[in-house]
Amino acid sequence: MVSKRLSREAGHRRKFLAIADETPECERAITYASQRMQSTNGVLVLLYVIDTEDFQHFLGVEKIMREEATTNAHAVLDAQATRIRQKFGIEPELVVREGNRIEEIHKLIEEDQDIAILVLAAETGKEGPGPLVASVIGKGAAFPIPVTLVPHNLSDEDIESLG
Repeated sequence: MVSKRLSREAGHRRKFLAIADETPECERAITYASQRMQSTNGVLVLLYVIDTEDFQHFLGVEKIMREEATTNAHAVLDAQATRIRQKFGIEPELVVREGNRIEEIHKLIEEDQDIAILVLAAETGKEGPGPLVASVIGKGAAFPIPVTLVPHNLSDEDIESLG
């Protein structure tokens, strides 16, 4: 169960949460969330989750791996934020977390009561919708807020007409 959403109360704005990573579909979700945010006077939150599971296998180089992963996370977020600023003229909130991606998404939603919608993009290939979408729509990962799935093959024009 999630805490009450505050996004419709005075002094609050509805936030759209999109996940930033190195997948090709990530940009589609962020573009859609940006378009929706702009259309509804909301706020865009970009989350990058560093998977720390790999660090446990290499104890001697854990610190270096963590630093490299953090640098990469900030580079991915900065690149997406720059694109969003240029295209939409908005300033997204940038969040970096470490841990299990699904758990960290849930934690952020619980902590930020203005987050009202999670936006993900689904790959359209034979391999399935992508690991994040598959885990979100799986049995054990029920989300406490609505999840919008954006087809990966939508163009910017398609997204603009929907947003």
